[in-house]
This record gives sequence, C-alpha cells and structure tokens, in this order.
Amino acid sequence: MGVTDPTIDLVINHIDVILIPETNADGFGSLRTINHGAIACAGDEIVMIGTHDDVMAHVPECKVISAAGKLVAPGFVDAHTHPVFFGTREQEFKMRALGKSYQDIALAGGGIRSSVRKLRSASETELIDHTIPHLKNFLRHGTTTIEAKSGYGLSVADEIKILRVIKKLDSMQPLDLVPTFLGAHEIPDEYRNDRQKYIDLIINEMIPLVVDEKLAEFCDIFCEEHVFTIEETIKILGAAKDAGLQLKIHSEQLASSAATKIAAELGVISADHLDYASDDSLQQMKLRGVTPVLLPGAVFFLGLKTYANARKMIDLGLPVALATDFNPGSCMTESLPIIMTIACTQMKMTPEESWVAATLNGARAIDRDHRIGTLKEHYVADLVVWDIKNQDYLPYHFGINHVVMTIKKGQIVFQNKA
Repeated sequence: MGVTDPTIDLVINHIDVILIPETNADGFGSLRTINHGAIACAGDEIVMIGTHDDVMAHVPECKVISAAGKLVAPGFVDAHTHPVFFGTREQEFKMRALGKSYQDIALAGGGIRSSVRKLRSASETELIDHTIPHLKNFLRHGTTTIEAKSGYGLSVADEIKILRVIKKLDSMQPLDLVPTFLGAHEIPDEYRNDRQKYIDLIINEMIPLVVDEKLAEFCDIFCEEHVFTIEETIKILGAAKDAGLQLKIHSEQLASSAATKIAAELGVISADHLDYASDDSLQQMKLRGVTPVLLPGAVFFLGLKTYANARKMIDLGLPVALATDFNPGSCMTESLPIIMTIACTQMKMTPEESWVAATLNGARAIDRDHRIGTLKEHYVADLVVWDIKNQDYLPYHFGINHVVMTIKKGQIVFQNKA
C-alpha cells in the first residue's frame, strides 16, 4: 500500500484494544493485542491494521468510525449450529426441570423426532421466516459466520428442503452460513423398526442428491448408543467421504465409546461434544489434525454434570473450538459470549483461550481459518466493536450484550442503539 490508498472505504480508529488471534507452536493459539490501534478496510477485506498513527498516515478521506474506549475483535465463528427448525420445545425444558432426562424424552417420542414432525409440515418460506430472527440474533451477539446443519427433516425431500433453505438464507442476509448435511441425526418414526432401510436411504439417495446439487460442504452424524452405532457411523461417513464431502461427527456426548478414535481415523475435520472422550481418542485427534468443537452450553442447558476436558485438550496442543450448538432442544442460545462464560467457569478455560476458541479455532473447524477468524491484511473484514475494557471482561460480565457494532464484510450489519 502506498502513502494513501484510494480503495479504502472504512476505517475504525482510536481503538483502545485490538485482539488478534494467532496460531503458535503449541497448536492451540494465542492472542496478540494492539493498543490505541486502527483498522482500514477496502470492500470486504482488511487492508491495514496497526497503531492508530501508522494506519491514519496512509488512508484517504473515507468513512471513519471512532472506537475510543472500545475493544475490537474478529467476528465469532460458530462451528456447530442447527438453525433451521420449526417451532420450539420449551415443554421439554420444563420436563427436564421436573426430572426427566434427555434420553427419557427422546425415547418417548420427543427430542429430535419432535422437531422433525414439526419441520416436515413447514414450507421453505415458513422456514426462512422462522429462521431469520435467529440469524439476526447471531449478528447482534458478535457472530459473523455459522456452520449450519440440516437434520430435522430425516427424509429425502425434507433434508433437501432444509439445505435449500440454508443456501437461500446465506444469499439473502449478511450472516455467512456454511452448510452441513446431517441426515444421520436420528432414526425417524417411520423407520424405527427398519433402521437399515433408513441408513440405505441416507447412503444411496440423500448423499448423492446433496452432492449433485452442491448443497453441503460437510457430512455429520450423531454417533451415540441410542442413535447411530459406530459400525453405522463408519458406513455413512465412508460413503460421504467417497462422495466428496468433508466429515464431522457428534461424538461421545452422553457416554464413552470408540467413536472419536474411529472418526479421527476416517479423517473428520472436527469431532464435536467430546464430553466423555478418552485420552486415547484425544491422542488420535492430535495425531490426525482433528479440531475438537466443545459445546458446554448443551451440558449446562440439559442439566448434566460432565463437561469436556478442555484443559487436557489444550495442554495436548489441540486447537479447541467453542460453539453454541444452537438448537430448539438441547441449547437454545445464539450467544457465544454466554458459552465463553460457561467454558471459563465449568471447563477452566482462560478468557484468552475462550476468545481464540470462538474465533480462529472455530474457523479452523469449518476449513475457513485462511480467510476468517482473525484480523490481518487480506482477511475478510468481519469484526466486532465491543464496549468492554479488556479481553477478560466479556466472559466475566455475562448475561448482557456488550456489542456496540457488528461489521460483516466491511459493512455495518448491527448497531446497538442503547
């Protein structure tokens, strides 16, 4: 960049603190800070970042936003969400408060299958209208990219319907949605007595159609004793890999198994939940470059006690990511700051670690860490202005929204008027 760059059209200056997540030798990552800084953007990219005086010496007349007294960080990357559903399940929340377990409710016909029955009755237009308010909530709370799963259709027509809705939503509003096919989320009602027939449907009809229409980048599966077995997981993920999809897994959320180890051997990009993952599983993940995506909000929301061993993962050098698991049954929140608080209090992550986990490592879990998840030149200008004094303050002062402004691809998409 020369003395001035006429392509610059947005500058955020007088920033008290800029947070820059970085990869480092230990594998997990760290935060670098710039005090009294500024960021210059051109179109949808960052073109300069540094101290206030250095950046301002190189910019022309353009739109300038003062962030005096504020902190600026990259937009959150939420690497595990289920945003497209129809209707809510607060009655199950009440049932859990009265002593019923998640498994009890699911076996009685509630849980995922309850959401499936509701979603199948909805049109694409109804699903879009139902989902947009939640996408706005992500932006309001500092999230600029989400991984978005299907999984509440569980038929060829309805899984494709969800993925088409995700594709349309990605193009019609500012939040980026990265699509994941999750036809293996549960066995639907009509196949409870013939689960092999449903598995064949996933492999022979759903996956080929998803790939042909380019509706998903990833294939996920809920591998748990009462859902899909390890053998079924190997078969389904193997078929998805052969078809050209990258792989993910819901693994060891409710019980210990060999699922994570097997998934690592299959080459998943991320293994998610991991509340009961063994030391051997973690070693396999480290060996094969798998990103752990931890979802402490689900443990908290379901009233469970066993959280993933984040400290052990970080000490091993695994690039732990944090995500909301936003869904109508087991974690009804779009707020990653709340998840950061739970991660710090219940999994003993530091505030610095929670920032890296919600940004750069989240981007890594969806194969986007080369473009988003941090603030550097030529990365996408996804950033958030926070009304906080330092990095520790966000998870510390929980339960309210500290976002001043969310900027997506160089454009202001949310501004807190309070």
